[in-house]
Parts: sequence; structure tokens; C-alpha cells
Amino acid sequence: MGALSHYLEQEGIPTAGISLIRPHTEKIRPPRALWVPFELGRPLGVPGDAAFQTRVVRALLSLLQAPAGPVLQDYPEDTPATATEDSSAWACPVSFDRPVTEETLSTSIHREIRQLLPWQELARERRGRSTFGAAGLPIDQVADFLLAWTSEQRPDSPRADLSSSQLLKLTAEDLKAFYQEAVAAQPGAMTGRQAADWFWGETAAAQLFVALRTACLAAQEPDIQWIGHNLLVPREQWSRFGIDDRWWHQQ
Repeated sequence: MGALSHYLEQEGIPTAGISLIRPHTEKIRPPRALWVPFELGRPLGVPGDAAFQTRVVRALLSLLQAPAGPVLQDYPEDTPATATEDSSAWACPVSFDRPVTEETLSTSIHREIRQLLPWQELARERRGRSTFGAAGLPIDQVADFLLAWTSEQRPDSPRADLSSSQLLKLTAEDLKAFYQEAVAAQPGAMTGRQAADWFWGETAAAQLFVALRTACLAAQEPDIQWIGHNLLVPREQWSRFGIDDRWWHQQ
């Protein structure tokens, strides 16, 4: 829709659109766009909150006052929790056993993987397919490769056809997919917010992604910095980790 708006404007029709992925909007440069820090698929925020959704729409329509663009404005509010998302409908959430003694991040990740593996296999069996596997590596090797990226020595790619940075993106996607499929196989209803709060609030994998983000932002290569800014920790989870890095305002 961002690209289509250019053609509509040429015909004299003012346009304004909602952006869920800011870097894409920066590239397309539509005449007027409102970036919202919401979950993908929910451009107006949470369902059932008419007052919140109305504020989003009003903010969007206010962009039509700008006679020319491109205009890209950030919506200042995060989505509030809803009664549905705060309910206890999720009957059996994954709760990881915590060791008595402290353990390394690597040990924690591999312990979680062992506990989740039966659930992920069940999800694959039920659905007949899986989104895990983009990197072409087994889950333990996916974890080890990502863990190596947080060390001082950047790992070589185990695949001859992909660079280490290309494989970084795919393995990050695979680790998230593994956890998401495993938790989705749990009994009971579960909302997207509940799944996200579980992953980012209770797993060692979330801590790994935060560490990966830090490592990527410290890299010299722009493409790796971009991965750190955009693909590892979603904007709606930044406050959980004390991240306040609207980096595009500093360019």
C-alpha cells in the first residue's frame, strides 16, 4: 500500500497509511505514514479497545494536514494489555525447571531446548509442516552458532553457500520458530501477547537475543548493525530490557 499511495497522490488523492515495519517504510517513502510499535497483524493495537483504536486512527488522519511529504511519524503509545490477554485461559504454559546453582547461558539454552523438543515435534506432527529449518541446521547447532556470535570470536559459517552474517539471520529466525511452535502445542487457548510475554519474559533464549542485539550493534558492518536494530528484539519488548534506542532519530 505504501507504493500504491504514490500513484494515488499523482491523481490528486491524499493518502496516509500505517507502518508496522519502519525500515520498509523508510525505503518506500510513502507521502504520509504513521509507524506504530504494535504486534504484526494488529495495525490498530489490541482488539476490542475502541478508545485506543480511535486514537490511532485520529493520529493517522492528522497526517493528511501535511500538504507534502514524505512524512513518517511515530505513534507514541504502546498497546495496553487486554482482559483476554491477561486471562488464565492458557491451561498449561511451559515452565522451565530452574537449577539450584547458577548456569551459563549456553547451558540454559540447551536445557530449554531439551524440554521443548517433544512439544515442537508434536506441533510438527499436528500441522504436518514446520517453519523451523530455514538455516538447514539442527536446533542444537542453531543455538551454538548464535551463542558464538555473542563471543569475541565471530563464528565461521558451517554452510559454504552462506556467509556468517546471512546465516545469523536464518538461525535467529529458526530459534524463534522452534520456541514458538513448541509453546503453541501446549494445551489450552493462548494469545499472541501471552506467547510473546512467555518467550521474552521467561526464557534464556530471550537473553540470548538481547546479547546478540548488543553484539550486532557493536559490529562495523552496516548489514549486521541492521540485523541488530530490526530483527532480534521487537520494539514492543524494548521496555522489558530497558532499551530506548530509536536510532533513526539520530541519523
